[in-house]
Amino acid sequence: MTNSTLPQSQSVYPPPGVSEGIVSRTLSIIVDNEAGVLARVIGLFSGRGYNIDSLTVTETEHEKHISRITIITKGTPMVIEQIKAQLERLVPVHRVKDLSEEGEALESELALVKVVGKGDKRIEALRMAEIFRASVIDASTEHFVFQVTGKTGKIDQFIQIMTELGLHEVARTGIAAIARGANGQ
Repeated sequence: MTNSTLPQSQSVYPPPGVSEGIVSRTLSIIVDNEAGVLARVIGLFSGRGYNIDSLTVTETEHEKHISRITIITKGTPMVIEQIKAQLERLVPVHRVKDLSEEGEALESELALVKVVGKGDKRIEALRMAEIFRASVIDASTEHFVFQVTGKTGKIDQFIQIMTELGLHEVARTGIAAIARGANGQ
């Protein structure tokens, strides 16, 4: 049964407005870097009605053809355990680590934010970008493109402020995460 055919009453999540027991988890999944692996991981989520709040993937060890997929998802503790167990059973998956269980993971996101405007709004956009430590990576007399990095809340706040100053377009990478301390993958 696919997500689109899942009746509302059979969702793996509680009904809207009920958030009792819902937790957010950052999962780090080490996989073989080969065609179709990402589709299999995503298929596991969509096929069972699980949602992905953020997804990033990139090759981390070129010689070994290993990639890291970072997924932010929400669910009850039981749903999260099901997700982890099902991911671990996929053949190209080497390791599934719940970074949220190991303490606060280091998380960062990158956004490119285009702001269009002139006059005072343009000056204010530059001032706010400086406060948020955003870099100007493209500019003309009518626009700026800012690059801002940090926690999701910081990015959200920057975008909200830029909305009032002429926000035109946003591109976000999703969250990259890694465990704190000496423990590795």
